[in-house]
Amino acid sequence: MYERVFTIGGIEFNFGLTLLIVLGTILPLLDAYGHTPVGFLQTTLGIEPGFQGFEKKVWDRIVFYLLIPLIVLLLFKEKPVEYGFGFGKWQEGLLWTAGSCIGMMVILWFVARGESMNAYYSARANPEPWRLLYLTAVDLLGWEFIWRGFLLFGMARVLGVGPAIWLQAVPFAFMHLGKPEIETMTTIFGGAAFGFVAWRTDSFVYPFLIHWFIASYTQLIAIGRF
Repeated sequence: MYERVFTIGGIEFNFGLTLLIVLGTILPLLDAYGHTPVGFLQTTLGIEPGFQGFEKKVWDRIVFYLLIPLIVLLLFKEKPVEYGFGFGKWQEGLLWTAGSCIGMMVILWFVARGESMNAYYSARANPEPWRLLYLTAVDLLGWEFIWRGFLLFGMARVLGVGPAIWLQAVPFAFMHLGKPEIETMTTIFGGAAFGFVAWRTDSFVYPFLIHWFIASYTQLIAIGRF
């Protein structure tokens, strides 16, 4: 789809890149404004999945950030594996995952105990550790695919790897607005680091695992489990 070009007012636009940018903007906006695919199933089709509280939101995000991008790729006969969907270079991926998690464990041991971080997450984290881990995993799975898979590998085809790594981190950073300032201000760098790992390993799986660890560990500290 990146070979297609359309012209408006004498200006050429790459179809594939335009589609990525539009979806990478519209889907988070739909999420932010409370649109709910799960709610649509409930009200329109009469299906009751039995989700509780935040659980409905995380499954909405699976639809927005994982299923819709995958459907788009398949409609345009793109191979998901070429967008980091798979285990890629798993040996290197596991090394990055282990090293990153150990490093972040040390940093978060101090940072997550800060007043703003602790107050924010202690009020929102699920008090049941296993449920906390489950909700965080489902919530972040789609997040990592749309930024570190769909957008990263797609934009890299047109713009190059370096620009793609930084650009995919921009919407990711804005998704953190409303969270503690110290966290939000660092997400442009964290998002770029996740993008670097995804590109190195040909997979969004390892940034997902690292992100899952960071988010879960932060919440577990907030509820007094560490």
